[in-house]
Amino acid sequence: MAHIPEGVLSAPVLITGALVTTAAVAYAIRKLDYDRLPQAAVLAACFFVASLVAVPAGPSSVHLLLNGLMGLMLGWLAVPALLVALLLQAVFFGFGGLLVLGVNCLNIALPALLSYYLVSPWLNRALLANNRRQLFISGMIAGAIGVAGTGALVCLALVLSGPQYLAAGKIIMLTYLPLLLVESLITGAIVGFVAKVAPELLQRQLPQPLVAEESHATN
Repeated sequence: MAHIPEGVLSAPVLITGALVTTAAVAYAIRKLDYDRLPQAAVLAACFFVASLVAVPAGPSSVHLLLNGLMGLMLGWLAVPALLVALLLQAVFFGFGGLLVLGVNCLNIALPALLSYYLVSPWLNRALLANNRRQLFISGMIAGAIGVAGTGALVCLALVLSGPQYLAAGKIIMLTYLPLLLVESLITGAIVGFVAKVAPELLQRQLPQPLVAEESHATN
């Protein structure tokens, strides 16, 4: 249940989620690279379609997130891409809702950014060494971070809205365990494939501090 429905979260959680998401989207737009918009559109469409295929898991359901992959390939651009996809899902299919859109976007986008900053440096070294095993593992780690982070943030949003949701949060975390395994394998396979056919899609998305350090070391 990555899409928290309307009427569940408290007003402070909703407001905080909306404000943080608004700030993140504004920052991402300032860093926008228009050449990467087609790539963002394709990944947002993949996220949109993957989210429509939900598999029942106990009292809840799970679906592929692909936010770890989006973080690796898009960096900060993943935030507005996810927001647009979630908005369309809320409008056309009733997933989540407009009032909870900020929280739902934050729950999925923040782990995407975490994957970007934590995994991209290791991914770059694997690309430079053409190490297929490390490329696959990098993708697996990014996928695992995306799912685990989203699950933790969903539970946190529920618990902060009221102690009555604590039991539901624990159940949701359990349902995310098989998803974590599946998504990490899928993300690892996709990263390995992209690195083979179009490695520039991964190389140019490195966090800026790393790029600056490598340039300085080269000089």
